[in-house]
Amino acid sequence: MTELSKRNHCGAPRAPWCHCRWCWCPGKPIVLVGCRNEGGKERERCWGLRQERAAVTDIISTVEFNHTGELLATGDKGGRVVIFQREQESKNQPHRRGEYNVYSTFQSHEPEFDYLKSLEIEEKINKIRWLPQQNAAYFLLSTNDKTVKLWKDEDGEWRMGSRCLRAPTMVEPVSPLCRVLVRVRWGSGTCPWVLTLCLSSQVPVLRPMDLMVEATPRRVFANAHTYHINSISVNSDYETYMSADDLRINLWNFEITNQSFNIVDIKPANMEELTEVITAAEFHPHHCNTFVYSSSKGTIRLCDMRTSALCDRHAKFFEEPEDPSNRSFFSEIISSISDVKFSHSGRYIMTRDYLTVKVWDLNMENRPIETYQVHDYLRSKLCSLYENDCIFDKFECVWNGSDSVIMTGSYNNFFRMFDRNTKRDVTLEASRENSKPRAILKPRKVCVGGKRRKDEISVDSLDFSKKILHTAWHPAENIIAVAATNNLYIFQDKVN
Repeated sequence: MTELSKRNHCGAPRAPWCHCRWCWCPGKPIVLVGCRNEGGKERERCWGLRQERAAVTDIISTVEFNHTGELLATGDKGGRVVIFQREQESKNQPHRRGEYNVYSTFQSHEPEFDYLKSLEIEEKINKIRWLPQQNAAYFLLSTNDKTVKLWKDEDGEWRMGSRCLRAPTMVEPVSPLCRVLVRVRWGSGTCPWVLTLCLSSQVPVLRPMDLMVEATPRRVFANAHTYHINSISVNSDYETYMSADDLRINLWNFEITNQSFNIVDIKPANMEELTEVITAAEFHPHHCNTFVYSSSKGTIRLCDMRTSALCDRHAKFFEEPEDPSNRSFFSEIISSISDVKFSHSGRYIMTRDYLTVKVWDLNMENRPIETYQVHDYLRSKLCSLYENDCIFDKFECVWNGSDSVIMTGSYNNFFRMFDRNTKRDVTLEASRENSKPRAILKPRKVCVGGKRRKDEISVDSLDFSKKILHTAWHPAENIIAVAATNNLYIFQDKVN
């Protein structure tokens, strides 16, 4: 197994990531693929530490594919961002089908302290969003609770000292005096710096080295949020993006870092009258004037920025009437929406609350057109889940590339998939214990009561400390990424 460097380029320790190759396809068995042949033995490709308890800073807090699916970014609670790049497919080993390997690792955020409010600001990465690639470099947004940063990742193949250069045309001495001036020419021009060396010193030589990826912060968007940022979303015009906290949503221009425009403000004049908070927000994938945000009351508001500068009046309001028979002490908590996503077509909205995933049609506001039960067997366990704070967990949900399949996470390292066309669903488990090369990953079932079958697991045996909150789906293929605590698993459809 290839041993990774213990430290990244910026000197920070690497996170113990796990990277396993799995496969998935609707209606087909799940098989582990991507084994690596080292020393004549087939071994599982896995990055991470086999430890009983993960360090808090190593827990993965967000996962995101870029627009082509060639890159996969993950952020953790230690403020680090790790980017995986997909390798080219090999004709000799077609079963590997382009594995993802570490491309870049950098420290995005550091812990800070607000002395004015006596508040500690965590370095945890809340969200990552990619920008479409325009040149050889890659750009992404990352945010913690208070600050959004725009990062640029690009390759460098030549290095001298601490300065990284592209391949120069030549290195020439320009003076035979006691001091030698050495100029490094860059194409038809000259570098804006000159090395001055003593005559006895050796002229530095540029040599090609292993591929180095350098991440540099190009923009820092700070001091605009009083409350914790929970969402960022890039607009379809690719000139602006929005950031949302508990009570406000701000609109930013990528070129302006010291000013943002407040487009939603639900803060009441008297904070004692506060009844709901913003939980998630996202721009429409095609219309740059339209966005949606969800609330802790289980409602969704669609806003149009053409109507007014401050979108305090929504264009559409989505809410499902509550069934009085299901009313309980926990109704308001479990109805809070933790994630909202537009479909790729822009026609539908998907929301995730604690127990269900719902799909809404933009043309029908009074009820969702589809409702999927994620783990309804936990309804009888709400009291104990409230006591251990698990009832406040925020699960994410994702679409596949064609908007025909939905995926979301659950407990015990389970994640659920729902086929919207066939109405079939499956429960799968991301676990190291099941990560044997070429092994079939069997669907899992939870037994609620009565006699338990051999292949079922009792609801009382579920491990609520193992949870899958963050998932991502390749934009064009059946490749998914699942974050289970400090481990990252990658699944794909079965190779015949």
